[in-house]
Amino acid sequence: MKKLLKGPNTSWNLFLAALLVIECVIFGAANPKFLSLARIFTSANSDLPIWYISLFVTFVMITGGIDIQSCAIVGLTSIIIGVAWQDFGLNIWLAALLAVAVAAACGALSGFFVAYCGVQAMVVTLGGSFLYSGLGLLVSALSSTEAYKGISGFPDSFKALTKIKLFDFIPLQIVIFLAMVVVAHLLLHRTKYGRKIYLVGVNPSAAEYSGVNSRLVIMSTYILSAVSAAVAGIIMTSYLGTAKSDLGGSLTMNIITACVLGGTLSTGGKGSVIGTTLAAVAITLLRFGMPLCFGINKQYLDIPIGVLLVVVVVARALANSPALIAKVGGLRKKKESRAGA
Repeated sequence: MKKLLKGPNTSWNLFLAALLVIECVIFGAANPKFLSLARIFTSANSDLPIWYISLFVTFVMITGGIDIQSCAIVGLTSIIIGVAWQDFGLNIWLAALLAVAVAAACGALSGFFVAYCGVQAMVVTLGGSFLYSGLGLLVSALSSTEAYKGISGFPDSFKALTKIKLFDFIPLQIVIFLAMVVVAHLLLHRTKYGRKIYLVGVNPSAAEYSGVNSRLVIMSTYILSAVSAAVAGIIMTSYLGTAKSDLGGSLTMNIITACVLGGTLSTGGKGSVIGTTLAAVAITLLRFGMPLCFGINKQYLDIPIGVLLVVVVVARALANSPALIAKVGGLRKKKESRAGA
């Protein structure tokens, strides 16, 4: 555990670990049912897409970009699986692979415009969110089932993806997430590719002079983000047993919050997989604990999450402000001189 908390953003990761403990103590004291792992696993099912996608949106943000199109790719993945399986007779697993391939192509397209055409990431991924949502609607129009009903009746082998439990306790989708955490952590913190991502985020020009193909690195992060969205779409479709083009439509704010709360700078060059993981879990515990322990209506849960995002961004901006740092340093010197006198 210590090795995981060490590395980039060590102090911040420790703070997030402490935040998780505080949440467990407060919510557990308010309602002992909160401490049931079975309940937490069940509640996490609706937030798992946030967990999956935020891991690789972290990669994008470290390069100095942002990805707000991944939620649209979740829905696109879902409806492609349904239509390819039901209306075109494709094997369910081949349909899932097709959906992942389409998602990767979507990520590559957006990444190309950002990396090779120099278009702002916010503009590209905002346009991508509309484009891929529209494509999802077009694909759903190919189905014999009305779009609002969704496509259901998937094979048991596909639905078993989210029904199997390891040791009759841990859901398979949680195991998949842990595997993704390991892969993302090794990729970002233990490989040359990960070091290139950080270098591109800190200084793209220096990266180019060092022989790094910064444009290819940037483009690849959008592909990884899109593939993680596809995995989330597959898991959601399996769990709900229904394929719809609008799945995941409200996840964007929570994904960005998980990345920023996890210590990823919106300006790039800093972030960690472990920090994002801890932040994503903290958000889930918050969303689970407040209705269960304090009776807060679920429709108001975006308020504390939004406040949390603003507070973290403002606090980090102030902490990195040269004027504020100089002022704090001056106050310390004054205190030391008074103490010496």
